[in-house]
Amino acid sequence: MLTLALRTLRARWTAFLGSFVALSLGVALLTATGLVLAASLDAPERHPERFAAASVVVKGQDTLRVPTPVGDRTEKLAHPRPVPPDAVAKLRGLGRVVEDRSFAVRAEGGPAGLVGHPWSTAAFAPYTLDAGRAPRTTGEVVAGGDWARPGERVRTDHGTVRVVGTVPDLGFEETLFYTDADAARLSPAPTQLVVDADPDAVRDALRGTPGVRVLRGDDLRYADPDPERDSEALTAVNALFGTAGGVSAFVSVLVVASTFAFAVAQRRREFGLLRTAGATPGQIRRLVFAEALLVGVLASGTGCVLGAYTAPHLADRAVDAGLAPRWFALGEATWPYHVAFWTGFVVALCGVTAASWRAGRTSSAEALREASADSGAALTRGRLLTGAALLLTAAVTLALALLGDPGDLLHRKTYVSRPMLLIGAVALLAPLVVRPLTRLLTWLPARLPGAVGLLVRENAATGVRRTAAIAAPVLVTVALAGSLLGATATLNDARAAEERARATGDFVVTAPSGAGFDERAVDRLRAVPGARVSVSAASEVYVLEEGVALIASEARAADPEALAATTRLPLTAGRLTGLDDDSIVVNEEWERHSVGQKVRVWLGDGTERTLRIAAVMPTGTGDNGVYVTPANAPGARPDRVDVSLADGADARAATAALRDAVRPSGARVLPTDRWLEANRPGTDRTTRHGLLLVLGIALLYTGISLANTMVMATSDRLRDLAALRLAGATRPQVLRLVAAEALTVVAVGALLGLLVTALDLAGMRAALALQSAPAAITVPWTAIGTVTAVCAALAVASSVVPAALALRRSAPHSPKRS
Repeated sequence: MLTLALRTLRARWTAFLGSFVALSLGVALLTATGLVLAASLDAPERHPERFAAASVVVKGQDTLRVPTPVGDRTEKLAHPRPVPPDAVAKLRGLGRVVEDRSFAVRAEGGPAGLVGHPWSTAAFAPYTLDAGRAPRTTGEVVAGGDWARPGERVRTDHGTVRVVGTVPDLGFEETLFYTDADAARLSPAPTQLVVDADPDAVRDALRGTPGVRVLRGDDLRYADPDPERDSEALTAVNALFGTAGGVSAFVSVLVVASTFAFAVAQRRREFGLLRTAGATPGQIRRLVFAEALLVGVLASGTGCVLGAYTAPHLADRAVDAGLAPRWFALGEATWPYHVAFWTGFVVALCGVTAASWRAGRTSSAEALREASADSGAALTRGRLLTGAALLLTAAVTLALALLGDPGDLLHRKTYVSRPMLLIGAVALLAPLVVRPLTRLLTWLPARLPGAVGLLVRENAATGVRRTAAIAAPVLVTVALAGSLLGATATLNDARAAEERARATGDFVVTAPSGAGFDERAVDRLRAVPGARVSVSAASEVYVLEEGVALIASEARAADPEALAATTRLPLTAGRLTGLDDDSIVVNEEWERHSVGQKVRVWLGDGTERTLRIAAVMPTGTGDNGVYVTPANAPGARPDRVDVSLADGADARAATAALRDAVRPSGARVLPTDRWLEANRPGTDRTTRHGLLLVLGIALLYTGISLANTMVMATSDRLRDLAALRLAGATRPQVLRLVAAEALTVVAVGALLGLLVTALDLAGMRAALALQSAPAAITVPWTAIGTVTAVCAALAVASSVVPAALALRRSAPHSPKRS
C-alpha cells in the first residue's frame, strides 16, 4: 500500500502540493510560536535595576492584603503609603538613610517618560558620571543619556534647569537627577528608603511595624518602577502567540481537509478503476490514508525545520515591537518540536478522514463516468451532522453567555475564539447554499447577450464540490477579517459614544502623562472668569465580592456638584448630587448595586471604609468605573479638569485664560470635541499585533489554498476548455470565462464570510445592548474589501495562468478519451 501511495504522490504531486505547503507552514508556525511560548514560560527572574548596588530598601505599604476563607487576596495599591515616621526614626539609628523620590518631568528636547530622582540615589544603580559633575545647588541637574550636554539650560514643567553633568543610559529608565533639596520640594512624600545597614538589623528593628516591607537581594527588584512589567509583557506574549498557534491549527485543518476532499472528488474515475480491478473499499481508504500519512510526515518534518529558523526572528520582532522585554530570547526547549510535528501529523490524518470514506464508497461504474457535474449528494451525512453540531454549539454558547454574563462576549479572548465555531459550521454546510447562491449572483450576467454568463452559472452551480473547496479559504479570511476587526471597531465606537455622552463641558484640561496639577494651578483655573471647573483625580477602589474575590475598580474623585455641571453620568438609579464623603457611585457589575446599600471597600491607599451607595451606573463596555469624593481618594493628584462656560462668556478669551493658567505645568487645553477625538478609544498594541498576525496567517493560507485548488481545478478541465475552443470560442474568450468563474466563486466565499461576520457582530450587539452600552455595529468594509480583492486577484491569476499555458500548448482538436 505504501508503494502504491508513493507512486501516486510522484504521479499526482501537483494535487498534494497545496496540502504539503499548507501543512508545512502550519507546523512551522506551531514550532515557532511554541518555541516563543516555551521561552516565555522559562524566562529568568528579573534582576534589580535602580537599586542593584543597595544593601536594603524599606518600602511603605504598596500592597493591599485582605484575608479570606481561601487565603489572603492581594492587589497593588494605586497610591502607596510612605514609610511611617516612627519607622524612619528607628532606621536612622542604624545607619545612613537615603530617601528615594520619583516624579514625572517634561523637558523641551528631552525623551518621553522622563523621571526625576534625588542625586543621592544614583549610586545605588549604580550610575557614574561620564561628563561634568554632580548637582550642588538649586536648579542644577544631571541628565541620563545623550539628549543633553553639560552647560545646557533646559526648560521643564518644574522650571528652567542647568545641566551640570551626564550619566550613561542604563536602558531601564529615562532619568534626570536633581539635588536632594529640589527633589524633596517637588516630591514631598518618599515611599521608600535606602538604608546603609545590615539587612538583618533592619528587619529586626522593623519587626511588628505595620505597613512596611524590607527588601534585600533579588527582592530589590520590587523597589524598581513597575516591577511587574516584564511578567505582564510575558503574559501578553503567551496570549498573542497562543492565539496565533490555535488559529494556525484551525485554518490548516480546514485547508487540508478541503484540499483532500477536492482531490478525492477529482480522482473518482481512478478509484473506480481500482474497484473494477478488485480493490475493496477498505483498501481504497487505506490508500488515501497512506498518502495523507506520507504528506503529513514530510510536511511536519519540513515545518519543524522552517519553524526552528523562523523562531529567533519572531522573538526579535516581538522585542523590537515592545511586546516582550528587551532581554527576551529563546531557550533550549525541545517539546515544541514534538508538539508541532505530531499536531501536523494528526491534522493530516484528520483532514483526510472524511475524504477517505467518500473514496471508499466509490463504485466501479465511476470508471466510465464522463460528466464533470457532481453526482450524488454534495454534502455527506457526516459533514452535515458535524456542521449542524458546530452551528448549534455556537448558538447555544451565545445564548448562555447573553443570559448569564454578556460582558464576557466583549473580552478579547472571547471575540477572537467565537468566530471559529461559526466559520467551521458555515464552511462545512457551504455545499447546501453554493448552488442557489451562485445562481443568484449570476442571475443578471446569465441573461446578458453572449454565453459567458450562462456558462459561468452552470459551471459553478454544477461543480458544487469544486466551488465549495475554492470558496472555503475565502470564507475563512473574510470572516476573520470582518469578525475580529469588526469586533474591535464596534467596541471602540461604543466606548467613544459612552465618553461623548458623559462629557458635556466646553473644555477639557489634562495634565502631562504621569504628572498632576498642584494647588496653584487648580486655583488659577478656578479664577478664570465665566468658567465652572470640575477637578478630578484618578484613583482605585477595592471590594471583596462573594467573600473570596478582591476586585480593583478604577475610580474618579471629584466634587459632586462641580461634576454634575460638567459631566452627565449614565445613572440607572440614584442621583449624583447624593454623593458625599460617606457614599460612593458604583456600576451594575458590582455584587451590591442598589441605592442605599452599604458596601465595604478599601481606598487607593489601603484605608478600609464602609460607604453607602448613592447612585448606580450601567455596566456599559466596562469603562464605567466608580466615583468618590476627594476625601476618599487619599494620595490621588488631580489630573483632569472639565470646564463649562457660563452663558454669554467669551469662548476665545476663556481659552486664552485657561492656557495661561496651566502654561507652567505643561498641561493641554482642548475643546471637548477635539479632546474626544484625540483620546478616542483604540486597540492596544498587543491586540493590534495579535489581530494582524492572525489575519496574516489566514491570508497566507488562503493564498496557498486558492492557488493550489484553482490549479487543480483548471488542470482537471483542460478537456472542457478544448471543447470550447472547438465550439468556436477564441482563446481570450475562454480565458475571460475562466476568470469570470474564479471571480464568481470568490464572491460566493466573500458572501459566506459576510454572513459569519453579521452573525458574530449581531451577538456582540446583543451583549452591548444588555450592558446598556451603545450598540451600533461597525463593519470594517475597507478591510473586507481589501481582503476580497486580494483573494480575487489570487484566484484569477491561479486559474488564468495555467489555462493560458495549457491553451498555448494544445491546438484545438477533438478531445480524445483518456
